[in-house]
Amino acid sequence: MKRVTILVDVQNIYYTTRQIYGANFDYNAFWKQVTADKTVVKAIAYATDRGDEKQRQFQNILRAIGFEIKLKPYIQRMDGSAKGDWDVGITIDAMEFGPMSDQLILASGDGDFDLLARWLRDKHGTQVDVFGVEALTAHSLIQAATHFHPINKGLLLK
Repeated sequence: MKRVTILVDVQNIYYTTRQIYGANFDYNAFWKQVTADKTVVKAIAYATDRGDEKQRQFQNILRAIGFEIKLKPYIQRMDGSAKGDWDVGITIDAMEFGPMSDQLILASGDGDFDLLARWLRDKHGTQVDVFGVEALTAHSLIQAATHFHPINKGLLLK
């Protein structure tokens, strides 16, 4: 069986699916699609923690599906902007688990991951599949991926 690592940039997926489709991502359908006939090496969902009950319930749903949850505190800056991205954490985990996997699934449209995708493909022969909202996924990431899977109605909650 093919070994797969699944890494999800929760904030990126949440905001891009809401912006383009006005809908939420269907993590159950996603899990079913990316794990069919595969052995899961690692599955991590990266999120920010605002400490509210609705968010805790969502995190429990992700855990029940099979994801490990990694949280960073949500930081609101004085100028109104916010911080809470997981680029470095996702990269470190991809560098650790990607080489021991046949396939790395990255759910994010963030172009900062294009170098990571190329490195995994070129140095370790890992197949890198990217799931993202096509209109909001960096062209460089689409090009760096082995396969790009646009998030569309089949991966959205109805």
